[in-house]
Amino acid sequence: MKTLTVLISAVCFITFLPGQEQLPTTTQAKRIYKATKINPHPPEIDGKLNDAIWKKCFIGENFTQMEPNEGEPASQKTSFKMAYDDKNIYVGIRARDAEPGQIIQRVARRDQGDEADMVAVLIDSYFDHRTAFEFAVNAAGVKIDGIWSDDGDNQDYSYDPVWEVKTTIDSEGWTAEMRIPLSQIRYGNKDEQTWGLQVGRYLHRNQEWSGWQFIPQDAGGYVSQMGELQGISGIKSSRRIELLPYTVGQASFFEEEADNPFSTGSNGKFAGGLDGKIGITSDLTMDFTVNPDFGQVEADPSEVNLSAFETFFPEKRPFFIEGKNIFNYTLGWGDGSFSRETLFYSRRLGRQPQHSPDLDDDEYARIPENTSIIAAAKVTGKTSGGLSVGILDAVTARETAEMDINSERSRQIVEPETNYFVGRLQKDFQRGNTSIGGIITATNRNFSQSHLNFLNKAAYSGGLDLNHQWHNKNYFLNISTAISRIEGSSEAILEAQTASQRYYQRPDADYITLDSTRTSLSGNAGSLAIGKIGGGHWRFVAGGIWRTPGFEINDIGFLRSADRMMAYSWIAYREWNPKWIFRRFQINQNLWSGWNFGGDNIFTGGNINGGGQFKNYWGFWAGINREGEDLQTSLLRGGPMMRTPGAWNNWFRIFSDDRKAIQVSTGMFNSFNDDNISRRNSFFTDITWHPDKAMAISVEPSYSFNNNNLQYVSTETSQTANEDRYILGRINQK
Repeated sequence: MKTLTVLISAVCFITFLPGQEQLPTTTQAKRIYKATKINPHPPEIDGKLNDAIWKKCFIGENFTQMEPNEGEPASQKTSFKMAYDDKNIYVGIRARDAEPGQIIQRVARRDQGDEADMVAVLIDSYFDHRTAFEFAVNAAGVKIDGIWSDDGDNQDYSYDPVWEVKTTIDSEGWTAEMRIPLSQIRYGNKDEQTWGLQVGRYLHRNQEWSGWQFIPQDAGGYVSQMGELQGISGIKSSRRIELLPYTVGQASFFEEEADNPFSTGSNGKFAGGLDGKIGITSDLTMDFTVNPDFGQVEADPSEVNLSAFETFFPEKRPFFIEGKNIFNYTLGWGDGSFSRETLFYSRRLGRQPQHSPDLDDDEYARIPENTSIIAAAKVTGKTSGGLSVGILDAVTARETAEMDINSERSRQIVEPETNYFVGRLQKDFQRGNTSIGGIITATNRNFSQSHLNFLNKAAYSGGLDLNHQWHNKNYFLNISTAISRIEGSSEAILEAQTASQRYYQRPDADYITLDSTRTSLSGNAGSLAIGKIGGGHWRFVAGGIWRTPGFEINDIGFLRSADRMMAYSWIAYREWNPKWIFRRFQINQNLWSGWNFGGDNIFTGGNINGGGQFKNYWGFWAGINREGEDLQTSLLRGGPMMRTPGAWNNWFRIFSDDRKAIQVSTGMFNSFNDDNISRRNSFFTDITWHPDKAMAISVEPSYSFNNNNLQYVSTETSQTANEDRYILGRINQK
């Protein structure tokens, strides 16, 4: 179930609603559904709902609209039934439709089928009022599955459980029949189970969300507001063991390079390994892998990065995806770049080797593309007492490059053997209104070679976090803190001091000291946010972040910039019921300002943006942004701070009715610096045509041009003044 999000949106824009008997729309009373035990024959999953067990089940019905007319009865009737046995949960959903010929079916990739009629089931099997497993399907049978965490604020659709579903369309509408193995969810070891439950429906031609449990759009949370699933008893924690051995062969062909003995036009490899899963208890699972192969994982997009900082890439490898919400420990709030700074960035494991041999023009080397993971194991889950557990340990191999120097072959280590460890605990209190947690990480490298002395021998970090909500979860307070320490040779610690995250060597940085004899570096960081995210149309958040100059976590985490403090605020007005010419709309205002630990105001800015959908189902989004003059601490790559001009940015996007067979979206982005030279402009149009339910044809032309008057090129020493000179170039890119 996908959601429409905004700049720093803290709550779901699209949600679900009520059930068993019709409730007054002014109440949020919990509804209860009792599942039926199957004995002895389970239903055949064919989407027809004609098995005998369905006649014995209770009916959940009387759905209520969430959008567009909050609190009114759903325009089309929906009902569901649920049953279970020792191994599975079974769900049958009847989505009645007075015009079955108008049901929208669209075939798409997994998790991308939300532009069609759809039904969904959310199960809070932890019953922690914060986490839910989503199992959704559209009328064409496309699966959409994910994990909701933080009371619905975060949804992770990289979760791909093994479950079965079939759909059919008939004269009364359409049906969905599901079999959800208990092994794919987590629950406490109890004789009697009580779980959170929501069942919802999306009627695409009306863009109408309705659901069994009524949850107002201004609710301060989602999972905590869901109804309850009762009647499940006697299910035991299965000692499930899943083993998946693999072998893989690979052949690559490329243009032969003259005189390079490693570029012969082709190469190949053969490898094998093992992936496994063990159910320790019903709510704790161990995943392990030996020599994993990630060759089938979607590749990262190509890019040209001319900045001083590395690019953040999302995790796509299956081993690291499951349970990743438990390991999440970011040092920022919202959707901005600071929210990507995290103590555990799993892309560090199996990274590209960090050393490259020094070679002359007639010398060649074959360097591994990635570091091999010898073995890794993790334990994840959440106990019935509300304790989230995440423990991961991994060992990566020593990697060597094969070199050819004057036809003589030799080898050189380019990545040492490394052990990575992460431990994360988080405890819920007061039915999920309060959570307190902590995390520790450790990276230890085993090497003695002098050419690897630029690497840290050891790196450690830890943190504590607190999240508290009150007044029906409408208000929140979030605090996270962290400390770090790296250890290594003086060369390694000098490398960290002069890296782009801090640039201790800046000549105007009189508040920090560059020490070439240090063998360790320590720092701390954190964030604080407080605000209102529910209860009425107005929302606001205020907060701040800090990173001391010595804070460093990039051995196993992700940090873009240390040595900074920032304060920010966000205020928004949301209208979700039809009003004036709109079906819904929202407007936001953001302000921010930042300093380094020397007290210099290095950036400031603000924007106003907003958008909505008209009653004819067309919509727009637009905004204007002002960046003040900055003091760039990284532009000269270790040189003094450089004052750069401010800029005005604006953008807009217009999109057509996505219920139609032809959909159009067009927009532009513009940025104009105060120097009247630097500017960025881009224009795009997306046109998609659905000639039938199983085909989509898209055309996405775009054009952009970029004039940057201040692109760093190099630092040179003046022969006459014996001082550094900084060479900048101008980019004219189309």
